[in-house]
Amino acid sequence: MRRGRVFLYLSLILILLVAGGYLLYTRLLQPAPANAPAEVAVPDRVDIVVITQNAPRGTVLDETVLGLIPLPRDLLISGMFTDLAQVVGRQAKFDLDSGIPLTANMLVDTAAQLSTAGSVASLSIPEGMVAKSIPINRLASVSYALRPGDRVVVIASMQFIDLDADFQTKLPNSTALVYGSSIALGAEGGPPRLTSEIVSGGGPEGRIEQTEELTEENIYVVPSEAQRPRLATQIIIPSATVLNVGDFELEQAGVANVEAPPPAAAGEGEEAAPVQEEAPPDNITLIVTPQEAVNLTYLIDSGVEISLALRSAGDSTVIDTDTATIQYFLDDYSIPLPAKLPYGLAPRVDKVPTAGVQEKQPEATP
Repeated sequence: MRRGRVFLYLSLILILLVAGGYLLYTRLLQPAPANAPAEVAVPDRVDIVVITQNAPRGTVLDETVLGLIPLPRDLLISGMFTDLAQVVGRQAKFDLDSGIPLTANMLVDTAAQLSTAGSVASLSIPEGMVAKSIPINRLASVSYALRPGDRVVVIASMQFIDLDADFQTKLPNSTALVYGSSIALGAEGGPPRLTSEIVSGGGPEGRIEQTEELTEENIYVVPSEAQRPRLATQIIIPSATVLNVGDFELEQAGVANVEAPPPAAAGEGEEAAPVQEEAPPDNITLIVTPQEAVNLTYLIDSGVEISLALRSAGDSTVIDTDTATIQYFLDDYSIPLPAKLPYGLAPRVDKVPTAGVQEKQPEATP
């Protein structure tokens, strides 16, 4: 009997040890399965105010154009709004696109603050750059194809002439003959003065030359026309961004735009006034560096012709060109100087006609 009890007790103790070891292994020692989902910490978020529709400058903001989106608190920037009440009733300082988180520097409280906020155009100029307007015409503006945001090449065509360095006048100088000089006393015992008589004064410009046939005779050579300027064309700004084409709207400049009264209705027997067509723009505003703005001002004030060429969208190629002159074309394109021949074409052509336009040429004299 006593042995049976001892054996029973040992069996119970063994069973308890096995059960305890299994529980210890499954609860503490067994590794977690590889596909078990890991616990993810939920970040602390805060709602911020955003604009839900495009709002032009001066728009009064209300709940219809405002919304809230969650943002991690560690990404919250000073100046953002977390309550719609902080924004409702305020005005957009400039044009706002949909989805932009609002900050304090985007809004004003009154229209008076809006009028002192500056122009809309200044918001599109990068730091360190300036806006400069230049005159254009149809050919100088790529046939009016340019639009804000385009990038253009600015080309200048300059005409050079020879000047007298002392007079700063165009050469050749006028010539005159001075003779009969004498000294006479000035009025009331003043200092003596030189009197002379000038012949051929203001006469034709020219110079004295000698010919091979008449070595002892001087010939006075007179130019057949005024000095011809020498043309040189080159790129002065390889890349400039178009800010605006034509005049800015007065409303954008913060000035009230007064609408013209509607045309009066034509009575019976009267013809309606013709509708005036909008004139093409005669100026364009470019975003350039301050030095480029100074260069453009100098060229415009000097009467230099300026034209624009449109660059491809996304083109970042560095442009390097040669200055175009008559010598450049002769050398680079291998153009020979036409020989003087004892024959020619008829009829006589003094000017190359414009494409599609037949100009009347002068009749040959018998």
